[in-house]
Amino acid sequence: MGPDEGGISESGVAENFEGESSQAAARYAQAVFELAKDANATTAVEQDLARFGEAWKISSDLREVARSPLIEPEDKARALSALAAKLGLSELGAKLIGVVAQNRRAGELPSIAAAYRVLVARERGARQVEIVSAKPLSDGEKSSIIDALGKTLGAKIEAEASVDESLIGGFVVRVGSRQFDASIKSKLDALRLALKSA
Repeated sequence: MGPDEGGISESGVAENFEGESSQAAARYAQAVFELAKDANATTAVEQDLARFGEAWKISSDLREVARSPLIEPEDKARALSALAAKLGLSELGAKLIGVVAQNRRAGELPSIAAAYRVLVARERGARQVEIVSAKPLSDGEKSSIIDALGKTLGAKIEAEASVDESLIGGFVVRVGSRQFDASIKSKLDALRLALKSA
């Protein structure tokens, strides 16, 4: 599979980006979003990236391969494209992953997926937020947080939830560059800082 197939090309999705990785991730996400819109496949690609994201979370081997500077981009692209096929990703989703790997950005796939989710949520008239909690949230807890955020932000909310046990308890909500930290870890850190400066 060449990077020029199906409308994703080095010039379309994967230029030689300069600047911070988050800027590159946003540009990849924007390019694939526009292609997905043209193909009426925004939801399919969103599901592709979610499936790939699950594999990323559970496989340390996948993360190491994607991030390794020792693996040639062509080999990395072949390996990740094979994984995409095994996961049953759509043609567009699989090509995105191959092109990103070919262009030495495979380690940024989670950032690209997050940026893409924001674009899809915006298209649906919603705000994409990330809720990170110390333990899995019940449906009721998640709904309460989403309702409160909706009232505060004055928008429909679409939330991506994940777990970070290092928070000890509570949760952190990220909305773009803004963050609301209601975790026990942040409270303990603040207490430690106050005690040091006392």
